[in-house]
Amino acid sequence: MRRHLPSARGHAGLPDQRLVQAAFDSAGAGIYLTDHSGRITMANRQAGALLGRSVAEMVGADAHDLLHRGPDDGLTPRSPCRLMGVLEHGRPARGDESIFLRGDGSLLPVSLSAAPIVQEGGQVLGLIVVFTDITERLNLSRQQADQLAMLEDFNARLTLVTEITSVLTQTLEVDEALRRLGRLIVPRLADWAVVDLRIDHDEVERVVVIPPADEARRSPLPEPSSPLLARVLDRGETVLLGPDEMVGEAGSCMAAAQRELFAVRGAVSAIITPLRTQRQVLGALTVARTDPARPFDATDVTLVTDIGRRAGLAVGNARLFGQQREVAETMQHHLLAPLPKVGHLQLAARYLPAPVGSQVGGDWYDAFLLPDGVTALVIGDVVGHDITAAAEMAQLRSMVRTLAWDRCVSPSLVVNRVDQAMSAVTDVPMATMIFARVEGPEGGPWQLRWSNAGHPPPLLVTPDGRARYLEQRQDLLLGLRLGIESTRRDAVEPMPAGSTLVLYTDGLVESPGSDLATGLARLLRQAAAAAHRPLEDLCDEIVRRIPLGTTDDVALLALRLPACGAYT
Repeated sequence: MRRHLPSARGHAGLPDQRLVQAAFDSAGAGIYLTDHSGRITMANRQAGALLGRSVAEMVGADAHDLLHRGPDDGLTPRSPCRLMGVLEHGRPARGDESIFLRGDGSLLPVSLSAAPIVQEGGQVLGLIVVFTDITERLNLSRQQADQLAMLEDFNARLTLVTEITSVLTQTLEVDEALRRLGRLIVPRLADWAVVDLRIDHDEVERVVVIPPADEARRSPLPEPSSPLLARVLDRGETVLLGPDEMVGEAGSCMAAAQRELFAVRGAVSAIITPLRTQRQVLGALTVARTDPARPFDATDVTLVTDIGRRAGLAVGNARLFGQQREVAETMQHHLLAPLPKVGHLQLAARYLPAPVGSQVGGDWYDAFLLPDGVTALVIGDVVGHDITAAAEMAQLRSMVRTLAWDRCVSPSLVVNRVDQAMSAVTDVPMATMIFARVEGPEGGPWQLRWSNAGHPPPLLVTPDGRARYLEQRQDLLLGLRLGIESTRRDAVEPMPAGSTLVLYTDGLVESPGSDLATGLARLLRQAAAAAHRPLEDLCDEIVRRIPLGTTDDVALLALRLPACGAYT
């Protein structure tokens, strides 16, 4: 039986039912009315259209049982239902994401507003519910959420690639660079990662497993013969593996090693990508996930491929640097001649290449016996710390030896001849140098005679720990070419028995963020504190305390005289 609102007749000013129905049907939202028990007494055509039901079907039905549903498609209890609460408490209610059941069994998300119908005495006669379909709004919201998630994911991937590029360029040690790479990939991108490197054409070595475990120890593996790994190492392709691919490939030892790794660590999805340069594939990066809900996809393949390319370039650069360093160290070893054996004198030297660049440079030291039996000491620095500077240093060192041996003259005359010849027969632009003679018989007394061409001053340390710089008679550096005839002078200083002389280049006392005076004071303290130690230990202590961040080569030449009475 169709139920109606109470008749409007006898109540002046109230519209009749037909006018109310016409107003309902003209509304742009769904509207239905219930009585005090919650049964629908009236509904407009828009409500029927939204709910996929006829108005006749709806009128007389219990609104709660017919329409109200939870997110899981279950009937919601009457007690917490906000619409039933309007009938009980007489207070309006709103629902921004409520759910109604449609006639075909599908769920309709709605935004609704409900208000009680109250007569003059305050009695609740029923309620009126106005609702609209918010499916489009929710879809738009989900699309925006998906787009935001995609943007956040893209930003996270971009950040990861940026960080990986940064850590790969911070070191030229291959293993350390790859360990840093693994620690960035796990767990942000994968649950574990492995790096295999080719150590020659016929052998592959597993160098990194992150996180580490017993099976992660460095071990050689035979060259892969399986088609899968051949695609990676021989053809430079990236492969995406699912569970089926990870249990196959039974034909090679390398495939068996891969299968064992997947079995021990667990994996439901993996990507193997080459570490390649423009010319060759140096190895392979394997990343894996163990969660079936998070398999790798095509986007991950693109990202891992890019990571592998960057890692390959870093490994290639590190290997090239290592080869250059070996060549440079061999070259430097031959450029810096061994120290002579002088019975009554102790000699020690150290050379530290610049921490960046080609690992050779223009700093050098030398010591040799002159025709008159005197020991000559040389410390010098050609501008630059690269292969060119090293070659120029070799020219200058040979010239100094030749001109010093040619005539037994004072140090200042030797330095003058070197300065004149340098501009005429070498490519050396400018250089600093100290040429010194340690004069005196075996039993002493001794003196130092030297000429300083723009170089940091010698440091003299006496056996009692007193140290001072010999700053007298400092002249212009070599190659300055001011257009005037420079007159160089000798400096002479007595050297007590048991004293130590330290010659050095500016890399020992200069460092970024600090001035020269601070560096000189630091060296003075270090040498004085180590005066009682053996000469080799003194040199080790000095170079050990070089500040971090030094960017120049360091050459150090030290001489110690015999103690008093050593020849009596």
